[in-house]
Amino acid sequence: MKIATFNINGVKARVDALTEWLDGSQPDVALLQEIKSVDEGFPRELFEDRGYNVETHGQKGFNGVAILSKLPLEDVSRGLPGDDSDEQARWIEATVVGETAVRLCCLYLPNGNPAPGPKYDYKLAWMQRLFDRARDLIDQEMPAIMAGDYNVIPQAGDAKRPEAWVEDALHRPETRAAFRRILNLGFTEAFRSRHHGDGHYSFWDYQAGAWDRNDGIRIDHHLMTPQAADLLKDCWIEADVRGRTKPSDHVPVWVDIAA
Repeated sequence: MKIATFNINGVKARVDALTEWLDGSQPDVALLQEIKSVDEGFPRELFEDRGYNVETHGQKGFNGVAILSKLPLEDVSRGLPGDDSDEQARWIEATVVGETAVRLCCLYLPNGNPAPGPKYDYKLAWMQRLFDRARDLIDQEMPAIMAGDYNVIPQAGDAKRPEAWVEDALHRPETRAAFRRILNLGFTEAFRSRHHGDGHYSFWDYQAGAWDRNDGIRIDHHLMTPQAADLLKDCWIEADVRGRTKPSDHVPVWVDIAA
């Protein structure tokens, strides 16, 4: 089963780029973030016509997450548990039924800037709720993957210019500590389990020629329970997508699992 996480930065703005990518790369499951669309406005027919089951958790103008799956989806849940007052659409999860049932959680973690401040407080509170959900997934002892745009630069080597991010919400010590706390529950960060060293990025800003200068950061991740990590065959970043026509500022990050 080949699963890609992809922050598309607006489904309507990127619909041509998204369908071109789906037709060419053929993921079994695509986990999308920042669809920037309400559920009823999501162009689901375009994806259903390509053989995908579609589940969304949308919001007008910003945020929003979706799961496109060629395999059946069961037990769909929307919204990260822990705060019923949170109206931001940043979490959707479902069980994908292949040879092995896998719980897939698609997330769009808050950016948190400017930091410190209320937006950063919200980010850290969201990460605490993520920790709680992650602990539940570990306790269930089933294959589960939490994937998406984490807005977390885990290590200095995950940025071309780490000095530029020292005080940024994506790389502040509190952010990295919260991310490590989740990993320390027993999760495997898929990409780092297969690739080491610097220079691997999943996001390049639209400004200042970042793509041309390869001035990127790695903020899109797959975190896998031990049962899911046992199924991992490979993980890679599809970086060339960033150089296509009217691209997102993110690119797909893939896992291939034996399921």
